[in-house]
Amino acid sequence: MSGSFAFSVLHTDGKARRGQITTPHGLVQTPAFMPVGTTGTVKAMYTDQVRETGADVVLGNVYHLMLRPTAERVARLGGLHTFMRWPHTILTDSGGFQIMSLGALRKLNEDGVTFKSHVDGSKHYLSPERSMEIQGLLGSDIQMQLDECLKLPAERSEVIRAMELSARWAARSKARFEELGGPQKGQGLYGIVQGGTDIELRLKSAELLTDIGFWGYSVGGLAVGEPQHEMLAVLDDTCPALPEDKPRYLMGVGTPDDLVKSVAHGIDMFDCVMPTRAGRHATAYTRFGKINLKNARHADDPRPLDEESSCPATRDYSRAYLHHLVKSNESLSGMLITWNNIAYYQDLMRGARDAIATGQYNDYLAACTDGWERGDIPAVG
Repeated sequence: MSGSFAFSVLHTDGKARRGQITTPHGLVQTPAFMPVGTTGTVKAMYTDQVRETGADVVLGNVYHLMLRPTAERVARLGGLHTFMRWPHTILTDSGGFQIMSLGALRKLNEDGVTFKSHVDGSKHYLSPERSMEIQGLLGSDIQMQLDECLKLPAERSEVIRAMELSARWAARSKARFEELGGPQKGQGLYGIVQGGTDIELRLKSAELLTDIGFWGYSVGGLAVGEPQHEMLAVLDDTCPALPEDKPRYLMGVGTPDDLVKSVAHGIDMFDCVMPTRAGRHATAYTRFGKINLKNARHADDPRPLDEESSCPATRDYSRAYLHHLVKSNESLSGMLITWNNIAYYQDLMRGARDAIATGQYNDYLAACTDGWERGDIPAVG
């Protein structure tokens, strides 16, 4: 156990920051990518493998865990760290994303949201207070306020309504977090900046949240339909409006290109289902770009995905074998390609941290982009 929540910036290079978060279950080196373990598992991976890739923190989700196995059951079994055998840092999302993604299955009002379970149709109520109670039962180190995430584009009046509602829910979330003793347990609570791509609304949201005061700040409601340049423009104005001594988390983002460019705008933390989902659908992320292992060009290719990688899945299995597993619908294909993808994302963040520490982040960004643009080395034969 490492101690109470704390954050320190160790190096800067332009707006990019190399930092460290202290939590009750360990240190998180930033910039950090958090593999998504929605239901208490990073899909198709063992927790030991996840850790060996270099991950310091994984993410769980309130909505899914409250449905099954329930937060109360997880608490009785020792908390989420014990339950999923991950003795390191855990961040839990509040269920706010499901307000958007499960829009047809929920009813929203000022007090909270009622979901119709996508599993069995049963009804479940989630308020800011209940979300904090669930996160407390799970025992996560970093917890998130309940917010409303909108799909973009949306009418400005709707963006204003959702942003203001999220700010009111932020205050309620913090009050309940403190009542439950989160600060005394060393846990941290993040507020979530909303406002779509409207800079005025983003700055207003940032002001409201900093007035409330949080242990960290997230930028939510991006990568939900807007182009990358609009996302980066939001970050360019929003990050400077957030406290410099608190971590900044860009939620649900994204591609390797999104990550390295967002780091350059001052983001410290990321999560996304993309590397695990892509792995289960035969797409490998590498320093050469994306490789579609369904493609017949790999059928006779004896090379690994990247012979210089330290990840066994990347270094020790041929593209021909991975292609064979994919075409044969073998579950091992998803396991190996997901392992590669999570390892690549962690390598990408490790490289970013090293580059920031040595004042070479612009060169690192250019080298990454150049590698992706060059593409994969042509297949043999």
